[in-house]
Amino acid sequence: MSNNVVPIPVWTVATADADVPAVIGDKTLTSERLSSLRNALAAMSDTPITTLEARDVPESVDRSKGIHFHGVSPLAQQLSQLVSKTPKVVTDGGETLYRMVVPAKVAAQVGGGMIKPMASSSVTDGVHSALTNGSKIAAHASFVPVSAGKAATAGAAAGALTVAAPLVLMAVAVGVSAYADQQRQKTLERITELLGKLVAENFETEQHSLEACRGAIAKATSVILDEGRLGVTLGLDSTVFAIETAVSRAKSRIAKWEKELDGLDGDKVELNHLAKALPGIEKAGSEFYVHVELAQLAIAMKRRVIVLQAVEHAQLSEGNPFERFVAILRAEQRDIEALERQLDAVLLRLSALRLDRSHGIRDVKFSSREVDKLLDTTRRLRDLGQTAQIAATQSDVTIDMVQEKDGSVIVFPAIAS
Repeated sequence: MSNNVVPIPVWTVATADADVPAVIGDKTLTSERLSSLRNALAAMSDTPITTLEARDVPESVDRSKGIHFHGVSPLAQQLSQLVSKTPKVVTDGGETLYRMVVPAKVAAQVGGGMIKPMASSSVTDGVHSALTNGSKIAAHASFVPVSAGKAATAGAAAGALTVAAPLVLMAVAVGVSAYADQQRQKTLERITELLGKLVAENFETEQHSLEACRGAIAKATSVILDEGRLGVTLGLDSTVFAIETAVSRAKSRIAKWEKELDGLDGDKVELNHLAKALPGIEKAGSEFYVHVELAQLAIAMKRRVIVLQAVEHAQLSEGNPFERFVAILRAEQRDIEALERQLDAVLLRLSALRLDRSHGIRDVKFSSREVDKLLDTTRRLRDLGQTAQIAATQSDVTIDMVQEKDGSVIVFPAIAS
């Protein structure tokens, strides 16, 4: 192979026995060809099928963005078991980046619109990736299929497939959980910034109540993914109660906003009328904007709990853990998805409003201060529309995992390709 071509081993991984022809074969592939074959495999089988690639770890990887698992954890052991049967796949001294790509058909099962591209603030229509500079494959990279005979784990394989249900379950669960925590952190940063401008003890109490849940969720996630059992000492019961309380507050506030918006006369509205309907909307850092952020934080926290509960139920199942995982995830997320759509609809309606000055009898003059207020409010409403998570079309979901020299594994937030 030419020196300017980077060979990248790739496994085709299934969650159960699948009667699928070995359409990939043993020939090297381009990224486009691999993507087409991956989608073809997903379409030909009811069993979730993913691909797992191995490559050198970029120097620029920010490990703090991922969730760390010790080398003796089931996730790390499952990954090591998969690659141990394969002749040396990388030459980077023991650190390897594994990229699991879940096809759109399968990704749609695992949470529907739960994972969306994270909009970039620096590039129009751009998205952020879990791994920054250097994470992309070189133009002349070549994917080298790893046959099932060389890398099969416990269980039979059909054609070029490797059966590794626990690995797929754990990787997807951690990737989705890390994504949800990423959204929580970003929302929390915005709330902290707003509260720095607003003296409101009751809002700080709501924020701290939700943030206090993070420790219990993190510990429970580690226990579940280590195939342990949850106990009352983890404090998960009180955590779930606090999150449900926050979600209930969010539902009440969103319903109130919907009612007030329905009472407006069309899309063109005087600013003073809007301020009367939604107090504080014309003021930067007001209670209204804190309420929006608290609602988004409650949704992000609820998502982490949903994934956690789904994995727990999946591991208690005697059958295929991935099928159980999907079933529980679908059932648990229905309400939170509906709530997020409600919130997004409110924010999008606000961003689409055409604000006008007051046209009362006494409003003959329009001061420069009032002009600035109108323009600033219009800008803030446009920004609200940008934060709305518009449902994206089905896309592949990518989960990056870095295996360190000591065998530990860092899983990065899942991203929509």
